[in-house]
Amino acid sequence: MTNNVIEVHQITKHYGLVRAVDGLDLAVESGQVFGLIGHNGAGKSTLFRMMLGLVPATSGEIRIDGWPVRGEEFRRIRRHLGYLPENVVFYDNLSGLETLAFFARLKGVDHGECGPLLERVGLSDAANRRVKGYSKGMRQRLGFAQALLGKPRLLFLDEPTTGLDPEGIREFYRILREMKNEGATIILTSHILSEIQERVDRLAIMKTGKIQAIGTVQSLREEMALPLWFELRLADGAEAELRRVVAALDGAEVNVDGERITVHCQRESKMAVVQALAALDGRVIDVHIREPSLEDVFLGYSG
Repeated sequence: MTNNVIEVHQITKHYGLVRAVDGLDLAVESGQVFGLIGHNGAGKSTLFRMMLGLVPATSGEIRIDGWPVRGEEFRRIRRHLGYLPENVVFYDNLSGLETLAFFARLKGVDHGECGPLLERVGLSDAANRRVKGYSKGMRQRLGFAQALLGKPRLLFLDEPTTGLDPEGIREFYRILREMKNEGATIILTSHILSEIQERVDRLAIMKTGKIQAIGTVQSLREEMALPLWFELRLADGAEAELRRVVAALDGAEVNVDGERITVHCQRESKMAVVQALAALDGRVIDVHIREPSLEDVFLGYSG
């Protein structure tokens, strides 16, 4: 028995000679926030649509909750899935509340969920306004609300924060934390890597229809062996002493750019640098340790 809510085995999708998804294997555990990142055309949205049963695979198999993505049993399971596509389109002449009620009927969800959901995503004041008067961010909030109809156990979110302002992004991830705490599994894509690097449990990097790497952000950093760096503020006259102690270490070097002083080092030299800085007897006034960002990791794998 596994705790995997999604299992993808050797899945392919071909459009003529184009291999949008090419022999891909993937497993997502229940209760995770799982990120899927890659360049445009990497196959992320195609994989999403196949996992939802919206487009058929050319070959391979996808299972959701242990059931193949086909047939009568999957139609039952799909009622417990939520999906926010990258580009949400609504009927302009319906209000936000009417739009949500329309999707509630399609999903067989109680109409009574609509009002509280609009309030949850910050649209209660615009519930009775026509959608054609909504901003891009408001439309995105409405799309998120429809994805939340029926309290889904599995959420697929394709570029979900497009058009949202910083407050909207913060509220979006607050709702995701609540859903995760309630046991939901969430899969999302985003091109804003700094936004998701502290918010996903695991992630996969896709390129040309294949998965290049998969794991936690930290494990991928370690696999890439990317250097980290210390940003320092020194007491007057301490630079020469810093250079002396760092020069004695393997895999570390000092960089000075105006008033910005950094020490770059390989991960295995991290503690040696910490000990060397501690030995400077108060000449280090402040220090920040910077790990490689998710963007650095992504470019390392997909470049």
